[in-house]
Amino acid sequence: MNTTESSSLYDNLEQMDVATILQNINEEDKKVAHAVAKALPSIGSLVEGIIPRMQKGGRLIYIGAGTSGRLGILDASECPPTYGVPHDLVLGIIAGGDTAIRKAVEHAEDDFEQAWQDIQQHGFNAQDTVIGIAASGTTPYAIGGVKAAKAAGLLTACITCNSDSPLAAAVDFPVEVVVGPEFVTGSTRMKAGTAQKLVLNMISTSVMIKLGKVKGNKMVDMQLSNKKLVERGARMIMEATGLDKEKSESMLHQYGSVRAAVDAFHQK
Repeated sequence: MNTTESSSLYDNLEQMDVATILQNINEEDKKVAHAVAKALPSIGSLVEGIIPRMQKGGRLIYIGAGTSGRLGILDASECPPTYGVPHDLVLGIIAGGDTAIRKAVEHAEDDFEQAWQDIQQHGFNAQDTVIGIAASGTTPYAIGGVKAAKAAGLLTACITCNSDSPLAAAVDFPVEVVVGPEFVTGSTRMKAGTAQKLVLNMISTSVMIKLGKVKGNKMVDMQLSNKKLVERGARMIMEATGLDKEKSESMLHQYGSVRAAVDAFHQK
């Protein structure tokens, strides 16, 4: 059922004052978390399928067009600095290539063959997981990509905001988060995009935790790429060791990560 293109529950938007517009958008946004909650069992099954594959050297690959593709790239690009993993462990691939991150590439999403060609540019192995992201669940780029990936023996999944879509029918693990009509009819960068972001957060975070990239509740392998993160890392070491700030910062610079510094302290 195609609810992402259903008519908005609101009309005459241009006649609303700003406060009313914001209130109504917020009312619609409140529905997103409830829709995600209903999909938790399917998200859980997907994550349980991903973890052992990544433990054996598999990667996580997101494919999508437009907003969906950009969200996949966002999630993938944040994994290396957050968890200290290689840049190619989680990949985000968008229809139309990197140009499409900032500017729409016409008809790129309609190419059924291109996603698999894009994936092959990065190489692949049988332990990889490919997740097609498409609010409508009808995007040819995503459908073609997961079908080819499945035929090659990869694990496949999707994140969509319609039920019983062609994309869901093509994968091993469909995740359907039905958020209902958008405030602006068909503007799936709104509730659908928010839902996709929440699910992506859940997938990558839970996978990284289970791959050992979090200790307690801390990002112990994060990259120390700016002053804020160095200060955060030093605080983590202070909490774990009882050392003062100066010594903690010294150990952080010496060993290069919170994990390595704390391990070195406990080995003394």
